[in-house]
Amino acid sequence: QVQLVESGGGLVQAGGSLRLSCAASGRTFNSYAVGWFRQAPGKEREFVAAISWSGGNTGYADSVKGRFTISRDNAKNTVYLQMNSLKLEDTAVYYCAARGTANSGRLYLGSSEYFYWGQGTQVTVSS
Repeated sequence: QVQLVESGGGLVQAGGSLRLSCAASGRTFNSYAVGWFRQAPGKEREFVAAISWSGGNTGYADSVKGRFTISRDNAKNTVYLQMNSLKLEDTAVYYCAARGTANSGRLYLGSSEYFYWGQGTQVTVSS
């Protein structure tokens, strides 16, 4: 069992930046692949970014590619999502998710592939 806690959300103007953190506790984090998802009001939850447990592979939704960067520090049991050039349409609740895996380089892009979820952190981008 692993518990996830997101932080770093807030209100930012369009064009600004935020860094989200996903801190894990309960078990060693370095055998868990992690993903970030988001859900805007009235919309379905969507994939944002993913990272393998080795940190060597990353993946992004087309809508955030080139603007967001996912990274991890396994020594700190934390995964980060650096969000730059934020747009109004990035407004959503952001969730991190994790799953154990024996494949150090594999990415998981679907929400149904994750077993553990955080409570979410609100990101609001204003004009």
